[in-house]
Amino acid sequence: MVAHWLKKYTTDLLPPHCEVCQLEVGQSADFSWLCEHCQRYITEVKRCSRCGLPMETQMEVCGKCLVEPPTWQRVFCVGDYQQPISGYVHRLKYERQFWQGAKLASLLVPRIQKPAELLTSVPLHWKRQWYRGFNQSELIALSLAKSLNRPYNNLFKRTRATSPQQGKDRAQRMRNLHDAFRLIQPVNVKHVAIVDDVLTTGSTVQHLCKLLLEAGVETVDIYCICRTPEPTS
Repeated sequence: MVAHWLKKYTTDLLPPHCEVCQLEVGQSADFSWLCEHCQRYITEVKRCSRCGLPMETQMEVCGKCLVEPPTWQRVFCVGDYQQPISGYVHRLKYERQFWQGAKLASLLVPRIQKPAELLTSVPLHWKRQWYRGFNQSELIALSLAKSLNRPYNNLFKRTRATSPQQGKDRAQRMRNLHDAFRLIQPVNVKHVAIVDDVLTTGSTVQHLCKLLLEAGVETVDIYCICRTPEPTS
C-alpha cells in the first residue's frame, strides 16, 4: 500500500512521459500520454467518408463507394490498424486493460463534429462475453457517449455464435452472419452511430445497419478506432 502510494506520488511530481517511446511529453502535445512524435502516427489522413479507407485524391467518396455505397453513411476512425494504436486495442481486448477504452475514445472524439443522436455498439455472443468478461466495443462506446454528450443504448443481441470471418470471401462472410443479430430495443431517433473497435470487412456492421434502417432510422454512422483494408476475395 505504502509503496503504491509513494510511486503514484512521485510519478505525479515528475514530467509526464510518452507511454509508447518513454520520451518526455511536451506542453504542446494534445494528449498527456503521447509525445508529439508518436502522435504523428495518429494524424488524420484523407479518407473516403463512406468506407473509411485512405485516399490519395481530395474526393469526398472513393470510386467503389460511388458505384456500390455501403448501408451506413459515414465512417469515423482514428487510423489504420498499426502501432501504436493497434497495441492499445490489443491490450484492451486481450489483456483486460479496461482503462484503455477511454484513451482510445479520446483519440476519436475530436474527429466527430456532428455526433449521432444515439450511440450503440457491436454485440458479442454471450459465451464470448462471458469468457472475456466484457465487450470492448461497448466500453469504447460508453466513453464516447460521455465525451460527446450523447446517450448510449445496447440495441442489439447476437443470437448465435459465428465462426471467424478471417479467410472467408464476401459471400461466405455474409452467409456466416445471416440471422446472427436481432434488434432488442425500439429506436426512436433518426441518426444512430454503431461503435466498434476495429472495422475490417464491414460485414457485421452492415447487418446491424439493415436492422436499424428497417426500424425507421434514416442515417447510420460507424465510429471505430481502427480501419483495416478489406481483404480481397
